Parts: sequence; structure tokens; C-alpha cells
Amino acid sequence: MTRRTEPKAHTYDVAVVGFGPVGQMLSLLLAGAGHDVLVLERWPEPYDLPRAVHFDDEIGRIFQAAGVGEQVRAVTEPVPDHYEWRNRDGDALLRIDWSGTGPSGWPTANFFSQPDLEAVLTSAVAEQSGVTLLRGHEVVALDEGDDHARITARTATGEARTFQARYVVGADGANSFVRSHMGTTVTDLGYFYDWLIIDVLPQEADAVWSPMNWQLCDPKRPTTIVSGGPGRRRWEFMRLPGESVEDLNTLDTAWNLLASWGRTPDNTVIERHAVYTFQARWADTWREGRLLLAGDAAHQMPPFAGQGMCSGLRDAINLAWKLGLVLDGTASPALLDTYTSERRAHVQHAIGMSRALGQVICVPDEQEAAQRDARMIAAGADPARVLPDMPPPVLGDGVLQRGPDGVGRAETVGHLTPQYRIGRLSETALLDEITGGGFVILADGDAACAELDSSDREFLDRIGARVLPLYSPGTPDVEYTDIDDAYLPHLREHAHVAAVIRPDFYLFGAAGTPLELHRIIGQLRERLRLLPPGTTSLPAAPREQLAAASDS
Repeated sequence: MTRRTEPKAHTYDVAVVGFGPVGQMLSLLLAGAGHDVLVLERWPEPYDLPRAVHFDDEIGRIFQAAGVGEQVRAVTEPVPDHYEWRNRDGDALLRIDWSGTGPSGWPTANFFSQPDLEAVLTSAVAEQSGVTLLRGHEVVALDEGDDHARITARTATGEARTFQARYVVGADGANSFVRSHMGTTVTDLGYFYDWLIIDVLPQEADAVWSPMNWQLCDPKRPTTIVSGGPGRRRWEFMRLPGESVEDLNTLDTAWNLLASWGRTPDNTVIERHAVYTFQARWADTWREGRLLLAGDAAHQMPPFAGQGMCSGLRDAINLAWKLGLVLDGTASPALLDTYTSERRAHVQHAIGMSRALGQVICVPDEQEAAQRDARMIAAGADPARVLPDMPPPVLGDGVLQRGPDGVGRAETVGHLTPQYRIGRLSETALLDEITGGGFVILADGDAACAELDSSDREFLDRIGARVLPLYSPGTPDVEYTDIDDAYLPHLREHAHVAAVIRPDFYLFGAAGTPLELHRIIGQLRERLRLLPPGTTSLPAAPREQLAAASDS
């Protein structure tokens, strides 16, 4: 008699729950690094109506890192002018320059239609052999084991299917099933405003919108007017006291509100209207064992700073490089706890800014609005004078250089680094195009690296780091030149000989001498929770055990 054995279930490296832009980006980055990714998406077909419409230059750099930069450029509309706030009389209350190229090497502000963007990302994911995408699969159960998590999904026909993955990332939106399965609490700032969003297709071929994006701060009806991507426009109308959501969210109401802007069925097609409740909240823990959160599953914010999707894509690139090191057996799973500490602090800045802007915009009281207008007009609509003081957007404690006292150097580390052009022999390209991503050490010539020993070099090779000794433009017989004369003057101004940049473009640390660079590389090894070469990645322990291990 022959005994039959069931085949062992395949264990994916990562299961991503949700296939919006954040899930798409995370899948693309992980698969591009050689990892085996399962994506479970509850809806059987892509959602074909607009939602998010804006990303900034840093997010353009993330698209570039994922290999879809040019495809994304083709479906976006960069802003040629200012973002303005005006009162009902047309006086400028605030003017923010959104024109030109931002420090990350992309246009400062970019507008798009989300279905077009998702089509680009979906196409790129489809080209990755390491991604298995299953639409029409709603996750209904999660169980964690010693070396994997078990996921149960229900198909559209009611069939229950089970899968295994070493890690599960919930990129499944504000009502995240993955978050509900975790024990995390949520910090809610109690900020609630209802707005009617109307996406339209203007029918005039030669329509000019100037400014392209602006805010009407009229207490009778605060209104947002922005691009919806190439060929599209968006109007947003705040629900006033005494109005119900049901009365506001009708096609008749949408046309009545658009009529005062000259939009009628003769010159406009309404693509979508929906009432959104703007909120400000975040999960307090983004990782428990093998479960992690990203995007709206981890945080929600008002749209006034245009940072909702942007924050989710920052989550994706931060998590992708850390998961990569853990999955490869290079780093301990304890590294993943820095995802929460870094990104939660960073996203609180975006939420705080969005909420502060909303408190200025969402003013239905005439007297309060008049006082606001007078203050902002007197300050010349200057953002530095009229907006509330906010701390800079810096990562929280994590994989960052610390001073001799063990405390992080907030004045230097954890900030986003710029992307300028680099000359390499006869080639000129943006920094990330030269390096191919990953960890990068920008050094003031070869002398800055004189104290790096063989152990340092082996470690840098192990994590895929690139060392670029930069020289001034025109220097003969060197490989790398600071073609825009941008990096070296900055290093020298701050008395630094080298900067260590992380794969998500944030500054790990900077060295004042070659010896300090050697010491910083040692710190990086410690901060990454590096495992000995040849070690199989440790199983994910409960969060409390990992925290204790990382502190020991």
C-alpha cells in the first residue's frame, strides 16, 4: 500500500493585502528585488474612477526608483504656477510656488487621474514574474505560525482559499482587515469635515485654468479647484452647518454648485461625485510579528496638503528595503520595528500640516473669516508668515546615526536628501540613475574614504551600497563629478566629508572626517541589526521580544 502525502503549501515571501497605489508600489519594489510576492485584492476589477490626484517631487523619485518614472510622467500634469488661496473678493491670502523642479529632481507638484496611474503600476507589476496577483479575493482570516502567517481569502464565488507568507502587509485601506486583526490602538485627533468631491471632464479643447490649482476661502462655501490630471478638473465643496450628507451627495446638488463656476451639461461631463469625510488619525503600531500596515490602513489625513497617497508611498519604500534585508537573512526581524518608529513620527508631520491648513480653510463664520483674511493679507500671502509653525518632516528614531551620547542628531539625520545630476565619465544622469538605488555614500573625493577597511567594504558590498567619490566639474581623470556643483558645496558648507544615504533617500548620517565615516559605517551595521553572514533569517517573534532584543 502506497501512502499519499499532500504537497507542502507554497510559502510566499510577502503577501500584500490590497492593490491600490501603495500595494502596487510595495509589490513592484519587492518583486524587483527578487522576492516572491502574493497580492490579494478583494475587488474583481480595477476601480475606474478618480480618487487621489496629487504627488510631489519626492514621490516622483520613488516612481523613478521603481522603474516607472517615464510612464508616470506620461500620465501626469506638472504645475506651472502657484497654488493660491483667495478670499471671496479675490485677494490673495496665500501663495505657494509649485512651479519648476523640486529638490528630488522631479516637478514640485504633479496632478494625475488615479485610474491612469494605477494602470501604469499594474502593467509594471504584470511584467514582474515574482508577483502573483489574485483579484476577487477578500481576506477573512489571519493566523501566525512560527515561520509564516496563514491567510484565508474568500473568492467571489464563496470559495475559501488559504495561503502562506513569511510576512503580511495590510495595504487594505481605512477599514483595514489586517489592522483589525492586530492589537494596535488608533490615535484619532477628532477632526471631521464632510466635503463633496466632483471630478469632471471639461469639453473645451482650449480651456486655460489660471491658476491651475487654488482654494476659495469663502465662509459661504469653502471650495477647492484643482487639476484632476490631464484633461480633467476637480471641484470640492465643504458641507455647511445645517446641510445633510444625503442632500449634498446628489447629482442635482453637484450641478447646482458647479453652475456658479460656469460648468453646465453643455460644457462638462461629471465623471464622479462623492462625499468624503476628512479625518486625522494614525495607528499607534504598524508592525506586530509578521503583520504590518501601510498607507490608509496605517493613517488617514485631510487632503489640504496633498499628502495622503504620498505618505503611503513613503511607507512602501521604507518598508520594502527593510523587508528585503530581513527576507535575505541579512538583518534581524527586529529591524522591522523601526518602520513604525520612523514612519509614524514622519506621517504625524503631514497630518499636522494638513489639519492646520484645514483649520484655516474650513471657516464658515463670517467674522472669523474676516479676521483670518486681514491677517493673511497683511502678511503678504507669504507661507512663511501666514502658516503655523511646524517642525520639519524628519523621520522618527530608527536606522539613523546617533551622537556620542546615543541620541539621534535631529539637525542632520532623518531628512530627505536631494537628487542632482552626476557625471560619470561621458555619462550625465540623476544620482539614482547612476547608483541604481540602495545605500549610497557620497564622498568628497577618494580621500574621504581612506579609513574604510576591508570589513567596512565587505559590509557595504553585502547590503549593496555604492560609494561615489565626487569631484568638482572639470576635474580630469576621475569617474564621478558633481556636475551641477551641488553636493560638494553643501558637504563643505557643513564641514562634512561624506554623507550616507538610505535606499528611501533619507540621510542616515554625515561624517566630518574619514575616521568618522569608518565609525558611521559601524553604526549603520548596528542600526540594521545585521546578522552574521550565512545566517538564515530569524523567525518573527512577538513585538515585545523583538524590542527587548534590539535594546540589548
